[in-house]
Amino acid sequence: MRIEDSSGTRILFREDGPVVSSPEDASDLLGTAWFEHVDVVAVPVRLVDPRFFDLGSGFAGDLAQKAVNYRVLLAVVGDIAAFEERSTAFRDFVWESNRASHVWFVPDEAQLIERLASRVV
Repeated sequence: MRIEDSSGTRILFREDGPVVSSPEDASDLLGTAWFEHVDVVAVPVRLVDPRFFDLGSGFAGDLAQKAVNYRVLLAVVGDIAAFEERSTAFRDFVWESNRASHVWFVPDEAQLIERLASRVV
């Protein structure tokens, strides 16, 4: 885990550790973000349980709601094309999420930094 400041925004980058695979894992991660006073938690796709990408599991909704509750932006970082190809509903979820301020999907850290710099707070 590393924390960086970018354009006045504190970002916690989760770089390793166990896969976020339960509501408790999400609470632990977002609780750490709250404790560290960060605005954004960036998690690579490889550290997110595949159930997250199956909207029928409810896991994506759980994580999104926790992000709202903790007032933290959750950024899923990496290639999600395979998940979008499998599910129109998931592709729509990504599109809607990227228009809002609680869950974003970005291809890499550079894109996340760029989006954060250009957003209106």
